[in-house]
Amino acid sequence: MIRKSVAEILDDHVTFELEAIDRMYLNAYVPSLQTGGGFVYFLQTQLGVRIPSTVMVAPMSRRFVDAMERFAETEGVDLVTFEKGQRKDDVAHEYLAKFTGDEGVLFIGKAQEKASVFRTEKRRRPDGSRYPWIIRSKTPVNHYYVYLLDRDFGPLFIKFCSYFPYAAKLCLNGHEWLKRQLTQRGIAYEPLDNGIRSSEDAGRVQRLANTLDASKIDAVFRKWLRRVPHPFTAAHRRAGYRYQLSILQAEFALTQVLDRPHTGRCFFEEVIRENLDIGRPDQMQLIFHRRVTRRTPGQFRTRVLTHGVVPSLHVDYKKARVKQYHKEGQALRTETTINDTYDFEIGRALSNLPALREIGFAANRRLLRVEHLSHDCRIGHDHLDAITQPVVVQQQRAAGLRFGDRRVHALMQTLCLFALNPTGFRHRDVRASTAQLLGREPHEYSASHMTYDLRRLRLHGLIERVPRRHRYRITTLGAQMAMLYVRIYARGVRPAASLPTSGSRRGSPTLERLDAALTKFLQEAQLVA
Repeated sequence: MIRKSVAEILDDHVTFELEAIDRMYLNAYVPSLQTGGGFVYFLQTQLGVRIPSTVMVAPMSRRFVDAMERFAETEGVDLVTFEKGQRKDDVAHEYLAKFTGDEGVLFIGKAQEKASVFRTEKRRRPDGSRYPWIIRSKTPVNHYYVYLLDRDFGPLFIKFCSYFPYAAKLCLNGHEWLKRQLTQRGIAYEPLDNGIRSSEDAGRVQRLANTLDASKIDAVFRKWLRRVPHPFTAAHRRAGYRYQLSILQAEFALTQVLDRPHTGRCFFEEVIRENLDIGRPDQMQLIFHRRVTRRTPGQFRTRVLTHGVVPSLHVDYKKARVKQYHKEGQALRTETTINDTYDFEIGRALSNLPALREIGFAANRRLLRVEHLSHDCRIGHDHLDAITQPVVVQQQRAAGLRFGDRRVHALMQTLCLFALNPTGFRHRDVRASTAQLLGREPHEYSASHMTYDLRRLRLHGLIERVPRRHRYRITTLGAQMAMLYVRIYARGVRPAASLPTSGSRRGSPTLERLDAALTKFLQEAQLVA
């Protein structure tokens, strides 16, 4: 079989497909307060301070903290102090499960984290006199997480730093927004955790997902700024001190629901196995459509990480990452995460979301086109499943041919003996051989036993009748599966099971040789396929 791209193989196996913005983490900042000069100007014009010092904004910080705590008390929401190492999302899920309203504040969390803030240091002039100087530095300060449930966006949170210049963060999820929009419009869908599994109107779902844009994200942020406390008063806002949003992290996801989910894990494991070199610079050029040279910063690597028993493929390009995994045993999820927009020579402003969306979704598609498989493992899975499980053909039922069953392996060995016979074989030809392989006398393996077994082989498609003759011949599938059963069992399973389990040094090297031989065999099998 000629190697095919994963995109080509998936063409015939995807029942539902969706491209959507996933998680977005945005920075909220006041542009004119990002430099020491801007800070000094704020002190002079808004607070009337002649000698600049960070001490002068301490009352402003205290008022903000007091306002946040009063808000929690007035609204009747909990003010939770996060413990070190505690997963904030777990706490949020607990409060979300108990919340009964359409929208509102779930709770407010408090945590001490490092932040870039202004501080004052004393410097000396040449004459020895000292003067204050404003600098930026990172220091641990309290942050307030306001966890919300929005009518249009679902769960989200806004994080405020309690120290000047009061940087904030907004975190939301595009899939949650999409679910809310579908529900409001009465469009039926089957949910997937952080995604959509199916919908009868897939085209409309995709068109709706495409409408999530910068204006909607900015609007929901402004909406909640009007409802929850924040440090800047109305007078400050009239003077131009308003939050603006920029993109810290954006995830762009492609979800492809498979027609046979039970084979999806097998399929994805083969994708990982055959594409471990996908992170090489020459491959990254194809995925991100950008030239990579020796001067290109960052690591180019492929990693396979396992969460429980679920593997995921991670490909790194500069600070961006493409992640691929089998989601909930149902779908192939490919996600491009952009952590620094300047990796693609694009600014961080939220208005650049359309350009980033194009890059992210294109990278997902290109990854699928760059990934290749030597074979569609689901075909092999189907063949094995069809042989080992009972079948019903034209109201005739046949038991499965279980791997490891002594009688089944005797039949498979017999098929190997007659595989090259151009005229096929008769009932009596194979009965004697099968009885001998079973270690029985011919009368102990009766003609009715042979008839039953030939019927099983025929209904499973391993043999077929020769027209107008009382003979059978082996099918291509039969020859392939018989050889596989016999060789794997005789040369792999049985020798491995016979190795000493303790008291001998012979076992470990022998197993290593067996593993090497099997690896070589599987590699050759893939090349032949």
